[in-house]
Formats: sequence, C-alpha cells, structure tokens
Amino acid sequence: MEELIPINLVLGDRTYRVKVSPKDEEVVRKTIKTINEKLIEFKTQFAGKDMQDYIAMVVLWYATQAQANADSSENAELSKLMQRMDMQLDQALAS
Repeated sequence: MEELIPINLVLGDRTYRVKVSPKDEEVVRKTIKTINEKLIEFKTQFAGKDMQDYIAMVVLWYATQAQANADSSENAELSKLMQRMDMQLDQALAS
C-alpha cells in the first residue's frame, strides 16, 4: 500500500491538512490553485456574498466544466465511430 503524505491546502479563507498519494500531490495543488483563482474571479464579479456562496459557485462551475469535457470526449468518440461506419458503408456500396 502506498504511503500517503500530509499537505496543507488553502481553500478560500481556510487551511486544510489532507493526506494524498505522492503521485497525486501536483494534481491536487493545481486543482486548488484553479479553485482559488475562480474564487477571486467570482468575488470581483459578485460583491457582497460570503465565502460559502463563492465556494458553491466554484463547485458548480467546476462540475459543469467536468461534465462538458466528458460530453465532448464522448461526442468525439461517437463522431469517430460514425466516420468509420460511414467509410464501411461506402466501401460496401462501392463493391
């Protein structure tokens, strides 16, 4: 079993100590950086909200991005499959 390492993460205005796999540390830190950048962006766009509101907006944004990426990769696979089927149909009709 892989040893987990403790890291400190700042999310919004709070610090969290979490344990992660060493191979996942970079990805986790990049994700936290993206989240904090979005928090700052939302704080400048929507004045007067509290941190919980901003975090909720970022979670919604992040989940939407993930879903859009999943949908686009599924669409790309479907498009490739359709192109192969189209080529096979063209070959069959040409014979």
